[in-house]
Amino acid sequence: MTGAPLLATALRSLRAVVLDTDGVIIDSARLHAAAWKDAFDPFLEATGGQRPFDLVEDYLRHVDGRSRLDGASAFLASRGLELPLGDADDAPGSGTVGALAARKEQLFTAGLRTHTIEAWPGSVRLLDALRRARVPCAAVSASRHATELLSAAGVLALFQAVVDGNEARRLDLPGKPDPALFVEAARRLDVPPRDTAVVEDALAGVEAGRRGGFGLVVGVDRTGGRISAAALRRHGADVVVADPGELLVTGEG
Repeated sequence: MTGAPLLATALRSLRAVVLDTDGVIIDSARLHAAAWKDAFDPFLEATGGQRPFDLVEDYLRHVDGRSRLDGASAFLASRGLELPLGDADDAPGSGTVGALAARKEQLFTAGLRTHTIEAWPGSVRLLDALRRARVPCAAVSASRHATELLSAAGVLALFQAVVDGNEARRLDLPGKPDPALFVEAARRLDVPPRDTAVVEDALAGVEAGRRGGFGLVVGVDRTGGRISAAALRRHGADVVVADPGELLVTGEG
């Protein structure tokens, strides 16, 4: 008789799990990517007809997992473009990095009014199994919307801690690939990083997990190969899965 799913061997020796939010727990990455594209593309066209922002390659390589200012700066640098930095309180526009980031935030917030954000089913299965195994979990995100979106998706109660963009700003934590967000999440779970797994889809995120000395770094590749498992491994992933549900095995009983 088949029983409830069990944790895969790689997770069984660990005492806590920290998961990225966008693209790992909830299906919000596509909305973030679309907002970035709508913010960047008019600016790219106005600076000499550069190719448009790519929703997969550019998003995952340069902005995914980073704060808005860091992501905007990294993408512009990848195209050899420079703007005054400005700050996170700049009005939406394209005169500074902060203004572009604010425009993205404006577009993302508008998108939330017309899109329902749901949790990935495989991630929910994993979280349920971790709860049954009494393994505490934390959610991490550079986004200030993460906590409200986890609540709207009906999964906030599965986490003992959430370190989102609001907390990062309050505590002045540097963004990924610095491991500070993950280290803070592990601290709140009262488990050292060496006994904690990180589950991430962003290259900057898996690099942060590796830099932080976490016991296991799991890369999630939902792209169908455009951002390959090899790239995630080069940045620090020990294991790469197409969905966190793959970290479960079928129980027999």
